[in-house]
Amino acid sequence: MSRAVRSGARRARLPRGEGPWAWLAAGSVALSLLLLGGLLTLIAVSGLGHFWPASVSLLELDDGRQLAGRAVRELPLPEGEGRERLYFTGNRDLDGQVWHWLAVERIAASERPPELVVLERRRFGDFIGRLVAVVPADRVQAAAAAAAADEPEAWAALGSRLDALEALRAERETLRRGVILPLVRQLEADPEDRAARRELAQANARARVLAAAMQGEVAILESVDGRRLVQPLDEVLRAWRPNAMSLPEKLGAWSRGLWRFLSEGPRAANTAGGVWPAIFGTVLMVLLMSVVVTPFGVLAAVYLNEVAHQGRLTRWVRIAVRNLAGVPSIVYGVFGLGVFVYGIGGSLDEWFFDEQLPSPTFGTGGLLWASLTLALLTLPVVIVATEEGLARIPVHQREGALALGATRLEMLARVVLPMAVPAMLTGVILAIARAAGEVAPLMLVGVAKLAPQVPVDGEFPFLHLDRKFMHLGYHLYDTAFHGDDVQAAMPVVYATALLLVLVVLVLNLTAIFMRHHLRARHGALPRH
Repeated sequence: MSRAVRSGARRARLPRGEGPWAWLAAGSVALSLLLLGGLLTLIAVSGLGHFWPASVSLLELDDGRQLAGRAVRELPLPEGEGRERLYFTGNRDLDGQVWHWLAVERIAASERPPELVVLERRRFGDFIGRLVAVVPADRVQAAAAAAAADEPEAWAALGSRLDALEALRAERETLRRGVILPLVRQLEADPEDRAARRELAQANARARVLAAAMQGEVAILESVDGRRLVQPLDEVLRAWRPNAMSLPEKLGAWSRGLWRFLSEGPRAANTAGGVWPAIFGTVLMVLLMSVVVTPFGVLAAVYLNEVAHQGRLTRWVRIAVRNLAGVPSIVYGVFGLGVFVYGIGGSLDEWFFDEQLPSPTFGTGGLLWASLTLALLTLPVVIVATEEGLARIPVHQREGALALGATRLEMLARVVLPMAVPAMLTGVILAIARAAGEVAPLMLVGVAKLAPQVPVDGEFPFLHLDRKFMHLGYHLYDTAFHGDDVQAAMPVVYATALLLVLVVLVLNLTAIFMRHHLRARHGALPRH
């Protein structure tokens, strides 16, 4: 028996699927899944852990100095000289910095007193220390010189006052958004509207009353090294004592912090607060993009596969469409800036908004131009996916409809397109998933670093396509690379990244389930 025959016999005796290449492929898949799981775990732990009320340590150093803060991470010193630990200590207005690296060997004692208080403030960031008293603003001098009041009584007074301030802030914000801002725009359009002017004066008077009510009391605070601070309570957003909280209380605080992250706007150069305007802007832009790209992509695919003569020109068009899917996204951004913003937008300003010039209305970046730019970016994805779905429909389905007397338009509308709906939906969802993560073109055509007012409100025309908007991807980029305090911004970066991953995951799962449902309903053939 020759060597070739013996080798063929050995290969024939090997069970199918075994061998080095099968094991290599399986190992590659397993490694990819492990890396993906590790990445998602890192993002989830780092992002969601930001909202957990971590315990605060009171440290006594070897030189007698005291410091309070929460441990962030620990690293080895160079050349094996020991380890150092990073603490977040807050109190920027007292110390000028909020981060301290300490050699572990220098920490003589560490404890977690339950009376330590953490205050989240609008200015200067968090305060970590002790609460002395809560007093009216006109009694600051006497209270600052006195000894500390009863700690439980002061803590109860602080909690009740912060609840009252939260209600006043909500009323003031409702007044500002629902009354003052619409009246200001109404007066900008018609400066002679006396009724609007009177209503605006009354609303401003009410806002001043609310502001005065919020400035009535102050908190006297004390750092762990004995320095005292007078803190107006209208600048305090929240207060908690992490060392005295039970596990259910910490879980409640964690859930409330996560909800604030999803429902509030950003603060402190995007390193604090929430991402609600970015979530809303991302979803709204993607919806507008989908409304634009779906009909054009489906019609182009139907023409290429069902109407156009299958010759050399059609093949070139298909090649061009597939090549467009690989064009860098920043090129689409430059195109959108030149054609949509400066070309079409500038012309609209000259025709319809000449009284506002030189201040542009549509001749600058906005929600409309960003949606159109991303529609162009994702158009090849929809065309290719839809055309592949049309090509998989058997020819006898078309011939049977025509044989029963249907016109070509009826055959397309009632037989072919319903069977291709799963492929269309797959293309649209893939386009949505790509658009949700694009950043480069948006930087040129409408995204903003900070736009706390969403483009939808109760004023006509309700949807303001000319306004700038926030986007999760750009918010992630700006927070990570353009912040003054990178260390403080990292938890927000991880949380925003996790939110983006969840959005893409939900969109892809939606595509899978809807495609399966529509394929079963319309009898489309499964993909082989």
